[in-house]
Order: sequence, then C-alpha cells, then structure tokens
Amino acid sequence: MYFPFTAMVGQENAKLALLCNAVNPAIGGVLLSGDKGTGKSTMVRALADVLPDIETTNCPFNCNPYREVEMCEECLERKNNGEIEVITRKMRVVDLPLSVTVDRLVGTIDIQKALKEGIRALQPGILAEANRNILYIDEVNLLDDYIADILLDSAAMGWNIIERESVSLKHPSRFILIGSMNPEEGELRPQILDRFGLFVKIEASRNVEERIEIVRRVEEFQANPFAFREKYEREQEKLRDSVVKAREIVNEVEVDEELLELLARTIIENEIKTHRAEIVTVKTAKAIAALNGRNKVNLEDLKKAMELALQHRINLKPFEPPAPKMPESKPKDKPEEHSHDHDKRSHEHNHDHSQMQAQTQEKSQAGSSEQQFETSEVDLNFNLSRERNEGGRALRGSRDEKATVIGHPDGYQVSNTIPSKVEQLHDIDLPATIRASAANLRNEVTDNDIRVRVRKIRIPRLSVLLLDSSGSMAAMRRISIAKGVARKIIENSYVKRDSLALIAFKGYKADVLVPPTRRYVSVMDVLQNVKTGGRTPLSSALQNLLILARSFRMKNKDSVVKCFLISDGKANTPLGKSIKEEIQTLALAIKKNKIKFEIYDTRKGIDPSPSYIEMLSELLDTQIYRA
Repeated sequence: MYFPFTAMVGQENAKLALLCNAVNPAIGGVLLSGDKGTGKSTMVRALADVLPDIETTNCPFNCNPYREVEMCEECLERKNNGEIEVITRKMRVVDLPLSVTVDRLVGTIDIQKALKEGIRALQPGILAEANRNILYIDEVNLLDDYIADILLDSAAMGWNIIERESVSLKHPSRFILIGSMNPEEGELRPQILDRFGLFVKIEASRNVEERIEIVRRVEEFQANPFAFREKYEREQEKLRDSVVKAREIVNEVEVDEELLELLARTIIENEIKTHRAEIVTVKTAKAIAALNGRNKVNLEDLKKAMELALQHRINLKPFEPPAPKMPESKPKDKPEEHSHDHDKRSHEHNHDHSQMQAQTQEKSQAGSSEQQFETSEVDLNFNLSRERNEGGRALRGSRDEKATVIGHPDGYQVSNTIPSKVEQLHDIDLPATIRASAANLRNEVTDNDIRVRVRKIRIPRLSVLLLDSSGSMAAMRRISIAKGVARKIIENSYVKRDSLALIAFKGYKADVLVPPTRRYVSVMDVLQNVKTGGRTPLSSALQNLLILARSFRMKNKDSVVKCFLISDGKANTPLGKSIKEEIQTLALAIKKNKIKFEIYDTRKGIDPSPSYIEMLSELLDTQIYRA
C-alpha cells in the first residue's frame, strides 16, 4: 500500500513535473536528482494512484483499443475481424532493475511456440509491461550504457522492435519514463540526460515545520495506512479528476507568439543547442495550463516550464557545476533587462564554463585570500587516442574498453559458441542450440548441440590525476595544466562507469584529495582550491597511486587504470633514503600492475638539469609530453 500522493509534504516542482508527464507522456519523462532518503521513490510510486484507469485490449502489451497506431499486430488483426475485447486496468509502476539483461528488457522470441505451432511469437519483456504505464528506473546513473540506449530509443520511437534469428517483431512501447539518481554516485552522460524531458533537483527540507509534518504523516501512515489513505481520498480524487480533464484539453491549449519568442531568446542566450529544449518546454507549459483548467499558456506557465525543462540542458558537460537558476523571464518589451540578469547569474555560478568567464571572475576576486587558477587548454587528442592495436590502427576512447565473455548474464550478444566447461552453461542461446540440433539431423537436443552466448561487456576504467603541487617551479602553471587535462579526460569519459581520482603531492607526502568518483565536478572544485608549496615527494605519490589502483581493482575486476602525472620531476623528498632506488622499485610495481602512464613535463623551454620523470619515463617505456 502506497503513501498518498497528495499527502507528500513540499517538493512542489517534482510533483508538478510528474503530473505534467501524466497529462502528456510525450514530454519525455522526469529525472529526479537528489540525496538518498528524500522521498523520490515514494513520490513516484504514489503517482500511479492518482492516475486514471486505462482501457486496453486483453493482450500482454496493454494496447490502446481505440487507436490503431498503438496496437500490436495481433490486436490490429482482431479489431479488423471485430473480435477486439476491451478491459479496464489500473496504471501501475513497472520497475527496471539495474541488473536487467537485454532479453529481459525488450523480450525475446518464444521458442516453444515457434517450434510447436510454427508461428512468430514474442515472450514479453519489461518494455511490454511498461506500455501505457509508468517505467521507473531507480539509480538510473548506474544503469549499463547499452541498456540505457535501448530504453531511450524505445521511449523516443514509441515502439519496441525485436530482431532475433532473422525474425522481426514489434509492439507499442509508450510509457511515462521516470528516473531517479543520487549525483554523488556518478553523473549521467549528456546524451542520456538530454533525453529526459524534465529535471528536478530534490533536496531535503530546511524548514523545521515541514520536517516535523513529514514525521507526523509518516508515523500516522505506518500506524494505520487504511485510515490515513481514507483521510486523503477526497484530495486524491480531486487531483485525479484534474488530470483527466487536463488530458482532454491539453491538445487545444494555445501559446502566444510573444511567449514563443521569449522562450527561443532565452534558450539562445543560455547557449542550449538541442531543439528538444523548445519542444519539451512548450509541451510542459501547455500541460501546466491544462492542469489549471485553462486553454491558453500565460507567462507564469512558461517560466515554470522553463525551470523544469531547461536547467539540465544549460550545462551538458559532466564536469561543470550545477546549472544556474533560470532567469526571471521578462515580457517582450524588456529584453535588455532579462539578458543582463542572465549574464550576471551565469557569471556567478559558472566560473569554469569558459576561459573568458574564469578570467573575469579572477578580476572580481582580486582581494580574495584564495588563489584561483585558470584552465589551460591542453590538446590531449594525440594522447587519449594514441593507443593502437596490433595492426597499428588507433583505438578510440574509453567507450571502447570492452572484453568478450562467455557464461556471463551482462553485456550484449555478439555471437555464440560451444561451451568448454560446465561454468559456462548459464547463458544458453536456445535458437542457436536448436539450429545445431537440426543441422545434425537429431530429433532431440544433446550436449554436443548446446550453444552459449558470447557477449561484450565494458571494462571499468579509472583515470588518476597525479599532480605535483609543490613549490618548485611554477605551481600555478601545473595546476592550470592539471585542470586542462582533467577537462579533456572528462570530455572523453561520457560513459558513467568511468571513474576519476586526484592525488596531489607536496611537502613530505602525497594525499588522495578525491578518491575514485564519477561526480566529475568534485574534481574540478578541488583543483580550483588546491594548496601549493613545499618540497616534491614523488615517491609518496607513486606509492599512493599503487594503493589506489589495487583498491579500485578489488572492487572492479579486470579494470583499466591510467595515470596522468603532471610535474617538473624535481623530486627531493624520499620515503626512506634513496629517491632513485624508490622510483626504480615503484616503477617496476606500476609496470607489473599494468597501470597505463602518461607524463606531462611542466618545465618551460629546454632544461638541462636532471629530472626524475625522465628516469620514470624510461622505466615505464612511456613518452614525456611537454605541456
């Protein structure tokens, strides 16, 4: 039994975003981002209770009996024959587990029916269950990349197409897509983030009275859920009626040309490139107006729609700070004031957005005790794509770090094979097994006919920034280069399971300032305020790198670790007695642990003085790049 939607305290933007999608699922769903324990899942599960029942056909795909474009082939055939059966069902929340396989998501060919009855038949998956319901993905930022791509493609097309063994089947797949995530556990790829129509940041209430009321309502619900739900039933019914009425009039809601011009101007000023921004904002504004019983969008509707639809599209780079608040939209006769407000807020909240803004901010902080460092533009294209295969062809970035596995439930299938051991019999390819049996002219399947799937899985990857923050040479230059390197690494690490860590060394030891994280903005924040000065303990830094890499690999089997060392190489602080011997020993351990290495020498011009990074380069057989 779910907590009533109308009993939720606060979170008005989140509730409005959910209701807008209930009115018009074409908005494209909602992404709720916030800390754990803030009521995200509770709110989503409560939504289904205020949505009206749906009329559907008696088929596993919940087809719409009144629209042929939303029917599967069987329902369309039954309707043409006058055999359609209409039933009423409640809308429900269908959960998508993070461990879902492709077959479970999209469905697969029903082998039994194909063999016994000789017909094409689909064994429905989660997308079939979700049609005309709510599809909820908790911790969507942890979902495997290939699963997210399939899911979002189906959501965009409104159809799920399954192609297996030269057989193609499809069914309607139109659902209210809702995702939730804790940003501390990793960012979403910009491509996936943009596919969510609306975005709401969920924060725990800072109001004492609200927090007390939350406790009271939860206690009351847990003590007697039936009485509590009855208490809010009138409000639930009222909200349900407003959703039904809004659905009836939403397509008739109009938007004045003046408001469309304001929207387009705001999007251009915020440098939002995707056209999905305008489309989603207009649909949302219409849904808001319809929920209020109006057939015309006003300025307040548009402002609220922009707040929900644009904030996650202003910053589509995973390393950038959270998007600034949307500017107070002004009527058409005051465009200059609107633009001024926007520029001011963008300057205050996006100091890393561009080098020009960083320079401007430095000037405004001239009296500050904190030293700010600009981001140096570093060309890493020749580095990140430098790795080559045996044929000499350059490999692509981190998205191509994949391994071939057998008997593994995750990943996408690329072929099938004969299992070499019992442990591989967990992922049997039934169609291939049946074909093998038929090819051998057998009436039954034997052990020699069994085929298992061969899949590709992505290997977890960790990039470590090893930053010399000592006082030798120009510390500011090194940190500027480090920020440029970090930016380029993140730009090439869109896949959410790629992690980034930061180790800085100065004085007498190295410190892990940022442990492996997928919340890239935290690395940029630390780099912005890293302390400098003192000696250069390179040995301690390499030792910390080894410890960090081993710890990461204990949690992520067969992972790839790559280090970017940024230093002038003038190490002068040993762990024991001899820096030279320590570097030789540590380099051997780094090579043995297969840690990939890149070195950036920050010395200006030609410096004839000896440098330990040159020794490290020879020991690791890696090139030094002059930054």
